[in-house]
Amino acid sequence: MSSSVETPVRRDPTAMSHREVLEAMTGLLAALFTALLSTTIVATALPTIIGDLEGSQTAYAWVITTALLANAASTPIWGKFADLFNKKLLVQSAIVIFVIGSIIAGFAHTVPLLLVARVIQGVGMGGLTALTVAIIGSIVAPRERGRYSGYMGAVMAVSMSGGPILGGVIVDSPLGWRWCFFVCVPLAVIALVLLHRTLRLPTERKPGVSIDWLGAALLTAGVSVLLIWVSFAGKAGYYEWISRESALYVGGGVLLLIATVWVESRAKSPIIPLPIVTERTTGLAIIASIAVGVGMFGATTFLGQYFQTARGYSPTAAGVLSIPLVFGMLVASVGSGQLITRFGKWKRFVVAGGALLVIGFALLSTIDHATNLWLVGFYTVVVGLGVGMMMQNLVLAVQNTVSVHNIGAASSSVAFFRTFGGAIGVSVLGSVLATRVSELSTEGFAKLGIRTRSSGSGNLNLDALPGPVATIVRTAYGDATGRIFLIAALATVVALFATALLPNRPLRNTIDIDPKLDPMRAQAEDTPPVGESMDGRNDDKVRVLQN
Repeated sequence: MSSSVETPVRRDPTAMSHREVLEAMTGLLAALFTALLSTTIVATALPTIIGDLEGSQTAYAWVITTALLANAASTPIWGKFADLFNKKLLVQSAIVIFVIGSIIAGFAHTVPLLLVARVIQGVGMGGLTALTVAIIGSIVAPRERGRYSGYMGAVMAVSMSGGPILGGVIVDSPLGWRWCFFVCVPLAVIALVLLHRTLRLPTERKPGVSIDWLGAALLTAGVSVLLIWVSFAGKAGYYEWISRESALYVGGGVLLLIATVWVESRAKSPIIPLPIVTERTTGLAIIASIAVGVGMFGATTFLGQYFQTARGYSPTAAGVLSIPLVFGMLVASVGSGQLITRFGKWKRFVVAGGALLVIGFALLSTIDHATNLWLVGFYTVVVGLGVGMMMQNLVLAVQNTVSVHNIGAASSSVAFFRTFGGAIGVSVLGSVLATRVSELSTEGFAKLGIRTRSSGSGNLNLDALPGPVATIVRTAYGDATGRIFLIAALATVVALFATALLPNRPLRNTIDIDPKLDPMRAQAEDTPPVGESMDGRNDDKVRVLQN
């Protein structure tokens, strides 16, 4: 369509100025920083937390998985709310929910209570993830959105670099690991104040609003069943990958997801609008985002454990050693965002990011308990560059194809599958790691004349083990880590092909899209489209910040 080829100098007259956008984003980025910082603090402290609570490798993986599952399951709901209700109030509610979960986690004395708290945190995090990108998409045109997505990526990178170090310092200090959860409370209060003062969005009163709760429940149930299956399959004391129990779990999960699709296709206001998800750009971006989730969550989760459990470093040192990963994300996210805004070309960056992910994980698959840390750092930089180029730019590509009226649902759909990929990735990789550690540990114990029936999910408090035994377990963790990154490399090959097939559509210079080009908007509106141009005219009230 010839109207989509626009010159860089053409701008939407209703768009906010750069200064106005930055003021509006201040509170948003502060809220996102708070949630991400708390999450990355926990990632470094987790070996200590699980050891103190006498948890297992399975519990280690589930502390991450439960938060990701709640995040993924709630993200589409938050995204749908963003298209129906006041986004500012929703963001503030998400912060409050996250803080409640953090406080409960800080007081947890058992693994089950900690898992409940992580679910609450995940719900709040899902809101922040979905609403931040939805609000940015509501006030900035896609052609200009690259730089602001880069800012958001920079906040993510800073929180991911500062979090592990701060978490290590807190764990090693007299405060103890519980303050890894409590520390986010004052930061959240600051974020709430900033949001109240800087973010002003119009409240849209929409009659006949309905939420597809049945679809949301079926989606959550289906995802949960599949995650439970991959978390325990292949472990001693549970069931094999190919068994009657596995068939029941997989069959039940697939049936629930099929029921979800059936309900969503008939719902008046579906949680995940099928016309958006099945659109070519969105569908391919979802496939690629699943691999990004595996990379982002899998790498950060198990690299921290590798440095502490396999290499014997303190939580603080492990946080410092994770900086190369975040450095790569920071450079790639900010740099690609600025270049996309300047030149209007986005596809080359996501394809390059997919290639870097494949290369980075392939390199990480070669590490063991004795790999030079400089090499590990270089490998993680490559992974970070890949994640940084893909994460926000895939959302940008999807937002470019939909109307501002559906930007919440579209953005949250990509975020949902990215987080879902992360949850599946952490569960699968954690299961593979536990099984491989069990095998290697058993071999090592046999050489010492020790017979054991370890399942690979024993207590992670290695300080309580005799010296020779602890050495065998540490070596096993180091040598087993490479295998999980090999699996991640194979997963990212799929992402590379998906990004290569993305339609290379020019980024529009207007916030909204012609209503006739957006089937979801056409279905939702009872009145005919306002006009033929992309100006939006009478819809300006949806996009203009109220002073």
